[in-house]
Amino acid sequence: MAARHLIIGGGTAGMNAIRTIREEETERSTITLVSAERPYSRMVLPYYLDRSIAESHVFTATPKVLAGWGVTTQVGKRATALDTKANVCTLDDGTTVEYDDCLIATGSSAVRAPVPGADGPGVHSFWTLEQARGVIAQIRPGSHVVMVGAGFIAFTILNSILALGATLTIVEVAPRILPRMIDDTGAGLVEAWLKRHGVKVRTGVRLTKIADVKGRPRLSFTTGGDLVADVVIMATGIRTNLDWLKGSGVRMNQGIVVDDHLRSSVPNVYAAGDVAEGRDLISGANAVHAIEPTAQEHGRVVGANMAGKVVSYRGSLIINIVEVCHLDVASFGAWDDAQAEPAAGVRADRPAYRKLLWRGERLTGAIILGPASDIWTTNDVGMLKGLVQSGVGLGRWKAYLKANPFDIKPAFIATKTTSALLPETILGRPSKAPGETPVAV
Repeated sequence: MAARHLIIGGGTAGMNAIRTIREEETERSTITLVSAERPYSRMVLPYYLDRSIAESHVFTATPKVLAGWGVTTQVGKRATALDTKANVCTLDDGTTVEYDDCLIATGSSAVRAPVPGADGPGVHSFWTLEQARGVIAQIRPGSHVVMVGAGFIAFTILNSILALGATLTIVEVAPRILPRMIDDTGAGLVEAWLKRHGVKVRTGVRLTKIADVKGRPRLSFTTGGDLVADVVIMATGIRTNLDWLKGSGVRMNQGIVVDDHLRSSVPNVYAAGDVAEGRDLISGANAVHAIEPTAQEHGRVVGANMAGKVVSYRGSLIINIVEVCHLDVASFGAWDDAQAEPAAGVRADRPAYRKLLWRGERLTGAIILGPASDIWTTNDVGMLKGLVQSGVGLGRWKAYLKANPFDIKPAFIATKTTSALLPETILGRPSKAPGETPVAV
């Protein structure tokens, strides 16, 4: 009897798993996809916001593509319960789906600040396609947009808001912007850069309420004056979509705890993407990495294992990269490790910044920022990521980089980091071209 695979979630992890099952299996299986939304890419929503792409280009797997993969779809429905003893998933319309194994890839949802008025008119999140539509409907040239939260999510749409001709004010409760991505020095450079481009920034302020004043939101804070906006975007974090798994027997902490094959505590139940709590590549500890690269890799590993292969996962590398008004900002690995050995360099006039962190001879974390127009910035982002990801011993090049943090290339070449990275494929084989589909494995 053909294996029955159930994929719960139509995001990056789920789509990569489906494609990988089809490419790796030796006998044709049945695949059922349960997805509350038609599959689309959250990563391209900023380009949809600024009208660079049409909505049709947001979607990743059309009904025709899914039919070509032989996938039975339950789109527009949510999983509400998982009976791991009977191997049955119940959907919100009462439908039940039996399975031999299943992947939980239900992703995460935006969280709004717990203040009065946070759900009022003119206040939006920007995480789903539906939420993106709401923002698009309200922003006009000259609109005053207030972004509550200055983390990675906020910065992914910052350029798009400005491109629409809106004015932007960013407010952040932490003492600095991008508090989970870069340090004080880097944040200071980015904040100065934003102000040069007309963006107002208020840090260290706590929002207390949002009131409706003649159809416009007015934001009040514990300190400083009120702000009146046309549009408010809440970029105050996300939470994993796990509530529906209560009573399932699947072990959960911050996410679903998984082993190095991305299996949960129930052997035929896998987890991937934002909901999975798996191995961090640098520390070895379990962590939730709610980022696109991890979702891509998780989907491939789970898909191969569901297809009958035995594929282990080394762990995910935390990666955050944004482009802010043509300034590239990135961090990799344990960039905030207080126990690591640091070296840094600043060129405020460019502006440019490098911070490198070591454990022994291994580069375990890095921060980099610089103008996107400088080719050395683009190159150094890739090389620093490679040095952190590969974990190569730097030997005498450690001292060189500590003295010359802006000269990455000689150390990258001399340590043969490219040679270390080339065999490091997720599935132990070269990646296959995606053909006519937008999902790469």
